[in-house]
Amino acid sequence: MKPVTATRRVQFCAGHRVQGHENKCRNLHGHNYVVFFEARAQQLDSLGRVIDFSVLKQKLGGWIDENWDHGFVLGEADHQARAIIGGLATQKLYIMPTNPTAENMAEYLLTTIGPKQLEGTGVELCRVTVWETENCYSVAEVDA
Repeated sequence: MKPVTATRRVQFCAGHRVQGHENKCRNLHGHNYVVFFEARAQQLDSLGRVIDFSVLKQKLGGWIDENWDHGFVLGEADHQARAIIGGLATQKLYIMPTNPTAENMAEYLLTTIGPKQLEGTGVELCRVTVWETENCYSVAEVDA
């Protein structure tokens, strides 16, 4: 039997820039992101759930609220933007190890943040979808 999944939608606003981008995304700018976190379990709990949706909201949405929402997400190698944003004493700033593209953000949430946040719940993320705009999104998923 295939694992059953549960998906939680989380919205947040954040600024970023794609260092080295060939067009306008090389500039500091922001998005109204939407992320879908898909979690799986080999068995449903005693109530017939993968996990309570509020737990996904608290653990994953809570992490986003604390670290990314209404802040800037920049890449570790983007020293120029980090100096600009970091110089603003009250500006929320999160440094990712990679360029903060939708693809890298999805993969980072799937492989780095998700396992830490869901530790001890008995479920794991199997797919993360990051909508950067209404027209553009990226998906990261684990192998079956």
